[in-house]
Amino acid sequence: MNPDTAVLRSDSTSGDLRAEMAAIGAAARRAAAVLALTPAETKAKALRAAAESIRRASAEILAANAKDMEAARAKGLSAAMLDRLALTPARIDAMAGGLEAIADFPDPIGRTLAEWDRPSGLKIARVAVPLGVIGVIYESRPNVTADAGGLCLKSGNAAILRGGSESFQTSGVILTCLHTGLRAASLPEAAIQRLPTTDRAAVGMLLTMNDTVDIIVPRGGRGLIERVQNESRIPVIAHLDGMCHTYIHAGADPRKAREIALNAKMRRPGICGAMETLLVDRAVASSLLPPILSDLIEAGCEIRGDETVRKLEPRAVTAKPEDWDTEYLDAILAVKTVEDLDGALEHIAHHGSQHTEAIVTEDAQAAEEFLTRVDAAIVMHNTSTQFADGAEFGMGAEIGISTGRLHARGPVGADQLTSYKYIVRSDGRVRP
Repeated sequence: MNPDTAVLRSDSTSGDLRAEMAAIGAAARRAAAVLALTPAETKAKALRAAAESIRRASAEILAANAKDMEAARAKGLSAAMLDRLALTPARIDAMAGGLEAIADFPDPIGRTLAEWDRPSGLKIARVAVPLGVIGVIYESRPNVTADAGGLCLKSGNAAILRGGSESFQTSGVILTCLHTGLRAASLPEAAIQRLPTTDRAAVGMLLTMNDTVDIIVPRGGRGLIERVQNESRIPVIAHLDGMCHTYIHAGADPRKAREIALNAKMRRPGICGAMETLLVDRAVASSLLPPILSDLIEAGCEIRGDETVRKLEPRAVTAKPEDWDTEYLDAILAVKTVEDLDGALEHIAHHGSQHTEAIVTEDAQAAEEFLTRVDAAIVMHNTSTQFADGAEFGMGAEIGISTGRLHARGPVGADQLTSYKYIVRSDGRVRP
């Protein structure tokens, strides 16, 4: 199986690349018109065929991924970034399973969101429709190619993908599998395309294609998000830093606090839902923190703490002011003691990114106050922030976690990739 016709290159002339990008946009617009009218069973057929193709192509995907991994190591990528890039047979099977789960979901298009009758005789309904053409820009993780392509297809949208250059070979094989699924359902391959080059100029062009692209979804680090928000002439559904906090309240159960803290940081440190700062009430720090920090250090985590933390754990290093604002995406954790719930809320309000925040406590009143007062897309009680994931929310997959307030917030699945229109029926009424 050959990767998609796009090739790894950065030598396109500006005029040639601009023409190619315009052709991609026009093809996506035509495909979107087809998808908007495609029955649910046809989209499901394409998704299941794509999943089957991914499983059959497991060896080719792993071979391409090995090439990407070799190049990434040569570039000196961190262990956490390498983990985000790496695929295994289990991760490939999970990717295919995600597409099958998306296929099984109810069709988000055509849903009646609300309906009512007016005294004038009008019957009004608000009905879900696709967004149109979605540009998805992401870094490193090749599984996003399948997740984004599958979710856009399910929601009747055409997709133009731009994955990180580190995963170019792997994503090419995955995209070929998605095209196999589209062909099996007699749908246009232009329903899921990717940029034809790793040249950053292509991203700049995509961000100005407001005649053919309706929404941009960036998924990656702060540098990527800021560039997209600054340059885009197209509405953006932003996925900003995962500056996730876990707050251990004075009323926390020691066993739960210990297990949750270790999992929240070390299950997969390189994902956006990984805890980056641990907050602990000063009143229980001496009893709860030592075993928690010992577990983390033994698991390979570097602790950067305040003065109280360093007294309790000599292996911790002194936290600097920037540590409270750093998304490490690595086995590094900032730990701070706070006076009480108000202190934790103040720290999160000042340093959080409105992604995911968690409290560990058996005090129901404190938990409810935290859940109510924290301004974040996802707020949790007595669980690991690693659950901040569309699949874990029952969405099958996600295109990202939106930290903004407009259109969608939190995990962006198929339902969130829709807009709506009003359908008005009457028996011939005219307005007086």
